[in-house]
Amino acid sequence: MTQTSWYARRGKRLADAVASAVLLVPLAPVFAVIAAAVKATSRGPVLFAQERPGLHGKPFQILKFRSMRTFEDSYDADGAELSNSARITPVGRVLRRTSLDELPQLVNVLRGEMSIVGPRPALMYQVERYDDVQRQRLDVRPGITGLAQVRGRNELTWEEKIAVDLEYVRTVSASLDLRIVLRTFRVVISGGGVQFSRYDKLSAHNGDLRAHVGENAAS
Repeated sequence: MTQTSWYARRGKRLADAVASAVLLVPLAPVFAVIAAAVKATSRGPVLFAQERPGLHGKPFQILKFRSMRTFEDSYDADGAELSNSARITPVGRVLRRTSLDELPQLVNVLRGEMSIVGPRPALMYQVERYDDVQRQRLDVRPGITGLAQVRGRNELTWEEKIAVDLEYVRTVSASLDLRIVLRTFRVVISGGGVQFSRYDKLSAHNGDLRAHVGENAAS
């Protein structure tokens, strides 16, 4: 799908670069506190990285604060493997509930791999199953938040989320992006919880992304 407006072709990327650079400076102390908390409460790296499809399907490494125990620490005293829910650290639960685990994606935005607003990045194997219409999701950079996140959250089916994402691709504009950002802040601050990670649910298996691949696969 060809993007015709100046904002879609150039302005959006310019706004993303400026916004991410500006936000990363005051948020540096927050990054430091979260990194220290993650490191102090569980073994393993501070960040979790995983390959995702970006603009036109080009792979990139999405970044998140690690919220789960490493595989080495994923067994109880009897040697039984912990469930994915049990593997989430106390700090990780807070990060997920507040969506602070997504903050490192501002670095992805600064690099040009993601946008502040756009369809949430799919898994690599999901893109392989896209039909020609669904592949239009890849005509814009994936976003930290998006229209599907503020419109229906988890109440939307996979097909409905795809439809909403395609609607965004067709109608992307500065005013729409601003409305999505403002609504995201409003929902997060009110405790409604725009569940960015939960949008990564698998349609076919109806399971959490981390339950499918294990967050610490890249640890």
